[in-house]
Amino acid sequence: MQTLKQLQNGELKGTISLKLSEQLSHFPVEIFALADTLEYLDLSFNDLSTLPADFGRLRKLRIFFCSENRFTVLPEVLADCPHLDIVGFKSNQIETVPPRSVNPNLRWLILTNNSITGLPAEIGNCSRMQKLMLAGNRLKELPASLANCRNLELLRISANQLSEFPEWLLSLPKLAWLAFSGNPFSYKPIVQSLEPIDSRELQISELLGEGASGIISKATWRHAGETSEVAVKIFKGAVTSDGLPEDEMDACISAGNHDGLAELIGQITNHPENKKGLVMKLIPDTFYNLGLPPSFISCTRDVFKPGMGLTPAQILKITGTIASVAEHLHSKGIMHSDLYAHNILIDDEANTLFSDFGAACFYDASDIETARKLELLEVRAYGCLLDDLISLCNEAEHPGIEKLTALRDMCMSDDVSKRPLFYQILSQLHKL
Repeated sequence: MQTLKQLQNGELKGTISLKLSEQLSHFPVEIFALADTLEYLDLSFNDLSTLPADFGRLRKLRIFFCSENRFTVLPEVLADCPHLDIVGFKSNQIETVPPRSVNPNLRWLILTNNSITGLPAEIGNCSRMQKLMLAGNRLKELPASLANCRNLELLRISANQLSEFPEWLLSLPKLAWLAFSGNPFSYKPIVQSLEPIDSRELQISELLGEGASGIISKATWRHAGETSEVAVKIFKGAVTSDGLPEDEMDACISAGNHDGLAELIGQITNHPENKKGLVMKLIPDTFYNLGLPPSFISCTRDVFKPGMGLTPAQILKITGTIASVAEHLHSKGIMHSDLYAHNILIDDEANTLFSDFGAACFYDASDIETARKLELLEVRAYGCLLDDLISLCNEAEHPGIEKLTALRDMCMSDDVSKRPLFYQILSQLHKL
């Protein structure tokens, strides 16, 4: 994090990346002195509500974040930056997205948690768009022109006011990660409660991890004269980039038991801050994340630690478990919507656990045609996982990997109808 004083003193001359958060109420004009070099600008967590009319002077700007500010209108001057690739205006007060504000060069647009009621048809001009984050707004419909965004891979429309599911989304050739829970059209099954666990029986000992929707901690559970170590997830309660925390909790519960899922023990009651939470079996510390979240460059695809490699046996075991979990979820009318390596935990023996239901969606499994298309959409995400893991294989000529490569191609087919369903994928994997 740099400072405004450094900028004003000329200490940041020639910088490529600038991040300022000092309760700024006006755009610092000194930023224009960096116009010849500046590619990344983050003005999040300030009090800005407008950008200067000559914002386009930042000709080299590629990434611009302006989240947690006071904008009510997405600035039209965003269109004046010819190389602008990624834009984030999360958690402002935006109600209006003018047609001109949608820079056609955009590849990744984040408008999560605003008050947007509609998008302009010009969004369909963004032919490079791969990632569009719209959860937590007031959208009543999506512009039909969005169907022109043939490179769109990830779309978040959860927690909006959509009265009908946009069926045409299911024909987009590259769409693989779609979250839509928390809309008026959303299917809501009856979710059975788990065993209630009084929060006073839990003693938190250490933080295990924190995500957008909640905090996971290790805890000691004292109950009925017995003591055991467990994991506890407390949901934050606010809308995330993926959707609503209560939808995540319902999906976790409805998923039930599977060897590839963390085992649920109960639901927390009597939380001192009245928050919702789950108690789970503690995952051994021998498990670690298979991948890392996408980077600015990879956009929708995971990245991996340098030098990481997997044997054919490990890859086949991991992909078999995930296919089995996905088939299990879809049999219950659940789409995980975030099938990624960074949401998969493995150990050195390739024992595998699938986690993070933050984007999960329910659908009516009795609507056979729509259910099939939703599953085929997630099959593409599975194909991307296969593609990633095959690239990590340390024995590319292995016959099993060659067959897995052919399966990957089927799963990633731009012709949605030619992709296999998960039960067919499992059948093929069993032959490898």
